[in-house]
Amino acid sequence: MSVLAFVMMNVQVGTDRDVVNRLRALKGVKQVYEVYAVYDIVAIVEAETMAELNTLVNSDVRKIETITSTNTIIAEKYP
Repeated sequence: MSVLAFVMMNVQVGTDRDVVNRLRALKGVKQVYEVYAVYDIVAIVEAETMAELNTLVNSDVRKIETITSTNTIIAEKYP
């Protein structure tokens, strides 16, 4: 069973489109949305294990320099 999460991000002003494009190129990122709320971008990500999710969020996503903050919500799928 895979792990599904929603990663909500704030980015530096004017960098939204660049961040969206960079996120879409990452393995495990399923969908990316620009939103008009407390956060600027929401990505739906999926990984096979919690360890892979940790690497995806903490290493890959957070390496994007113009992301200023993240909040990750892990979702559980019910049958």
